[in-house]
Amino acid sequence: MDSGMLAANASPYDRLVQALALIPISYYLFAALFIFLAFLYTFLEIHFLHDLLTLFRGYPVTLTYNSSSHLCQSLLSNCNILRGRYSVTPWLSGPHLQTVFLSVFGRAPPVTYRRHLFLTSDGGTIALDWLTYSDVTEGRSRVIDDSAAIKRDKTPIMIVIPGLTSDSSSAYAKHLAFNMARNGWNVVVSNHRGLGGVSLTSDCFYNAGYTEDLRKLIDHIHCEYPEAPLFAVGASIGANILVKYLGEDGTNTPLVGAAAICSPWDLLICDRFINRKPVQKMYDRALTVGLKGYAQLHQSILSRLADWEGITKSRSVRDFDKHATRILGKFETVDTFYRRSSSVNHG
Repeated sequence: MDSGMLAANASPYDRLVQALALIPISYYLFAALFIFLAFLYTFLEIHFLHDLLTLFRGYPVTLTYNSSSHLCQSLLSNCNILRGRYSVTPWLSGPHLQTVFLSVFGRAPPVTYRRHLFLTSDGGTIALDWLTYSDVTEGRSRVIDDSAAIKRDKTPIMIVIPGLTSDSSSAYAKHLAFNMARNGWNVVVSNHRGLGGVSLTSDCFYNAGYTEDLRKLIDHIHCEYPEAPLFAVGASIGANILVKYLGEDGTNTPLVGAAAICSPWDLLICDRFINRKPVQKMYDRALTVGLKGYAQLHQSILSRLADWEGITKSRSVRDFDKHATRILGKFETVDTFYRRSSSVNHG
C-alpha cells in the first residue's frame, strides 16, 4: 500500500497532527510568548512592556476636584506630587506584584505603642495605640503628669483608622505611624472593636458603615487635647468609615484635615468588582479568611447573635456579610447593608 493510500485512509486527527508538525517550532515559541505576555497583562496586570515603550516616563496623575474650591487650589499649589507623574518600579510594574512583594518583604519599622483603652457607652472596648516623636527618637514614651500641660499641647494629632480586620500591628499602620511620629506628630491608631488583641465586651460590632465609634473617639481626643489640631487617615474600609463620618457631620467635626486611602466608595460596586476576575476572587477569598479568623476569636458572642454555621461555611466576603454583618447590623439584605454603608451616599 503506497503513501497516497495511507494518507487517504488516515483519520482527520492524524492529518491535523501531520499538518501541525510542518509548522516551524519558532512559530509555536512566538505564539507561546504572545499568550504569556497577554496573561501577564490581562490577568496579573503587569504593564512592563507598556512602561518600556513609554521609556518609563510614568503616568500623569489624574485628579477629580472642584476647580472653584480655594482649598483644592491651595493643595495643588503646595503639593508638587499631585502635578507630577506616577512612575512604578520597573520590576514591580503591576498592582498584584506590589501587593505580594509588600506582604512578603515589607518589613515594618520597630514600633512600641502606648495603649489606652476607650470604653464606649454600650460597654464596648476600643484600643487606642499612641506613638509620639519621643517614642521613635528616644525609644521611650513622653509622660505628662500635668493635666494642664496636656490641655495646652498643640502638637498635631493624626488618627489612623485601619482597614478590614487590620489593626495597629499591620505593617502599613506601623509605617504610617512611625513616619508621622518621626516628623513630630502624635499618632493614634484606633483599632476596631475586637481587634488589636482586645476582647469584645459588648454585643456591638464594627462594620464598613458604622461611624459612631469614630465620632465618639474624635470627640474624646478633641476634649483631651483641645489645642491640638486633629487630622484623620483611613485605609480601605477605614477610609469608607471616615468619609461617611465626614459626610454625616459636615462642618461640625473637630477635624481640620482628613485623607482617605483606597476607599471603597460604593460597596455595591466593590462587591461586583471583587468577583469579576479570578485574580480578584483570590483577594475576596483572602479577606474572607481574615473575617472568619476574626469571628473565631469571638465565637462565644457571634454564635449567639449571628448564623454561626453560615459564618464557618462562608467562601466570600458577601457570604460573611450575609450570615454575620447583616444580622448584627439589623439590615434586611446584604445589598441594603452595602447601600446604606457606602460613603458615596453621604456627600
